[in-house]
Amino acid sequence: MSSRNSISTESFVPVRTIVNNMIELDNGYKVAGVKVTPKNIFILEEGEQFNVIDGLKDFYNTLDFEFWLVVADRPVDISVYIAELQMQYNQVQNPVIRKLINQDLNKAEQFSDMVSDIEFYLLFKERNLEIIQKKIRIMINGLANAGLASSQANNEDLRSILDNFLNAGEKTEFGTVLS
Repeated sequence: MSSRNSISTESFVPVRTIVNNMIELDNGYKVAGVKVTPKNIFILEEGEQFNVIDGLKDFYNTLDFEFWLVVADRPVDISVYIAELQMQYNQVQNPVIRKLINQDLNKAEQFSDMVSDIEFYLLFKERNLEIIQKKIRIMINGLANAGLASSQANNEDLRSILDNFLNAGEKTEFGTVLS
């Protein structure tokens, strides 16, 4: 098949645009949701761990609509952190502290290309804007009751999710995915 006749992946994805913190689909539905701030419950006391888990069970049982739990990784640029360490190293005179900072610099430079954050999203599709806002409030409040912070997924979050799944994490600069 010649490149002139080939169909891009983008043409198979029913995304019209990403605007107002929603992915607008060709069929009139909008995909929206919340981004959950990660929380390491394993550093909490056992009772607190069970409270978060029980809170999540209660939260999931209150959702009476279809949703998707999406886990995505996003590359993190640690060059600013490395630069700050380098500045501290240059300013410190104590040889013991310089040695510790130098060890941190070496560690950071070893994995600077492989650092990523894991992000958690709860997404759903809906046509009605009022219902979308209601579902987002339900999710944010329910997650707060479970001890987890969350916020509405914004345009950049939604673009990142699409890039993560469609383009192996590469940021796109073409077509209708970006608005």
